[in-house]
Amino acid sequence: MSDHKEGVAELEAVSVDKKTFDGIDLKSNPLKVGEYEKCRFIDCDLSDADLSRIRFIDCDFIRCNLSVASLSDTSLRDVRFKECKLWGLRFDMCSQFGLSVSFEGCSLNHSTFYRTKIRKTIFKDSQMNETDFTQCDLTGAVFDVCDLAGAMFDNSILEKADFRTSYNYSIDPERNRIRKAKFSIPHVLGLLNKYDIDVGD
Repeated sequence: MSDHKEGVAELEAVSVDKKTFDGIDLKSNPLKVGEYEKCRFIDCDLSDADLSRIRFIDCDFIRCNLSVASLSDTSLRDVRFKECKLWGLRFDMCSQFGLSVSFEGCSLNHSTFYRTKIRKTIFKDSQMNETDFTQCDLTGAVFDVCDLAGAMFDNSILEKADFRTSYNYSIDPERNRIRKAKFSIPHVLGLLNKYDIDVGD
């Protein structure tokens, strides 16, 4: 019986290529499980949507709301988010195979990248208040003009990461690998927060 059910599920999976979803409420009209390749999602509401087991490949999300959407075993391969609201997303629940994302002008407050491997990821003009990067591999990642207030870095790999234009971060050099990471004055003082010291002009 179980083999039959799996076979039916496979038959029901969709394959969508180069389609644009514009202004659609995908919370009320959920996406079908399957593979979406080279698709564009513009001004769509996917907040609290169940995106479990869906594969997104080379897709763009523009001005979409995906807050608190379920990403259990969701594949995000070469997926770009631009001006999206992504509050409380659990990227750590995604399929880690081929995980590749980029963010521009997004709000990622309270999202989680716990133990993900997202080397060279681009975060641009984005807000990441209290975002969790614990045990995350961010080697070579770029944080370009990002607000990292309350973001959590603990046992994270930040080697060669670029924080030069970002601000409000607090990173403990003794608990994270920061070899050859790039910082700028005055925001580099965020590496000294744990010491509770007063640095003058």
